[in-house]
Amino acid sequence: MSLTAEFLTSLEGIDREQWNGVAGVDYPFMRHEFLLGLEQTDCTTADSGWQPCHLVLRDGAEPVAVMPLYLKSHSYGEYVFDWSWAEAWQRSGLQYYPKLLTAIPFTPATGPRLCCVPELDLEEAWKFALQAVQQLAREKTISSWHVLFPEQAVSENLLQAGLHQRSASQFHWFNRGYADFDDFLATLTSRKRKSLRRERRRIAEQGLSLRTLIGDAILEADWDRFHHFYQLTYAKRSGHGGYLTREFFTRTAASLGDQVIMVLADVGNEPVAGALYFRSRQTLYGRYWGCRQEFDCLHFEACYYQGIEFCIANGLRHFDPGAQGEHKIQRGFEPVKTFSNHWIADPRLSAAVGDFTRQESRHVEDYISAASTLLPFRTS
Repeated sequence: MSLTAEFLTSLEGIDREQWNGVAGVDYPFMRHEFLLGLEQTDCTTADSGWQPCHLVLRDGAEPVAVMPLYLKSHSYGEYVFDWSWAEAWQRSGLQYYPKLLTAIPFTPATGPRLCCVPELDLEEAWKFALQAVQQLAREKTISSWHVLFPEQAVSENLLQAGLHQRSASQFHWFNRGYADFDDFLATLTSRKRKSLRRERRRIAEQGLSLRTLIGDAILEADWDRFHHFYQLTYAKRSGHGGYLTREFFTRTAASLGDQVIMVLADVGNEPVAGALYFRSRQTLYGRYWGCRQEFDCLHFEACYYQGIEFCIANGLRHFDPGAQGEHKIQRGFEPVKTFSNHWIADPRLSAAVGDFTRQESRHVEDYISAASTLLPFRTS
């Protein structure tokens, strides 16, 4: 193949069928509909600090590899925190922003970051992409390029190619062939099993009922309510209404069909809270949560237990409920390692980042080992 690189300032520059033909549609966050929808609903624009700069590798006129890429003027919405790096740049008299970012906006979910057609070797595609992005960075005097939440094998290859590897941890649930929720509970210690059952009983005791809606069964009124819950919860936690607009939910998320699952909690006939999930063939991704008022244990039920039940009922192997949350451990979510990779243009600062990531990695290993000892599973 004779490859050329093209950078798109909008995903409107490539047809949906062409992008999805390369990226596939199983991993929902790489779908053309999802990424373009973020642009068209004002979530990822130059004004929001997420200027699209997507990479398309072509063989002649045909796209053979695609990669999401953004020119960032800040570090919000990434879930891999590099504020201290930006401060170090400033102290050195250098500018950290803008930077280049390969990631799914506002989505700390591991998955493919560069997709290519079967005829193109993925490692070869990455080598060409590395050259193209680094050339772009040098031409525009951009400080760095960051690849967030790639799959481990890709991250290891990027490390070998000279990009520093950073590790972190999340808590995920794994379906080991459970017949139902009680079958899963049977693997826990007696004390933890009773605790989870008590939490689930609290839902009915408070007059709450939950319902699960999939794809087209989610009506526009449900999306409106969910966005309201999302804004309220973000405002309580962060002092702003969240990164995602109403139109993202009503237009973009709604366009993904059966890959979208909404759990609504009702008191009587009135919804009071909701959780939003996305799915691939094997994985459930817990993404957003919001509530109008607080109820005891409702967050655990809507965001964790309903997700576990959905995985069991639908044969999904893996549940990724999102970032952070040590409280997940006692509910059967196991610590896993996540990765990011970082190319730094300035050799002095690159060396400092390399030292930092190597030291941090040792702490992450220790943390995961310690967290694993707290899992609630029976040992015999």
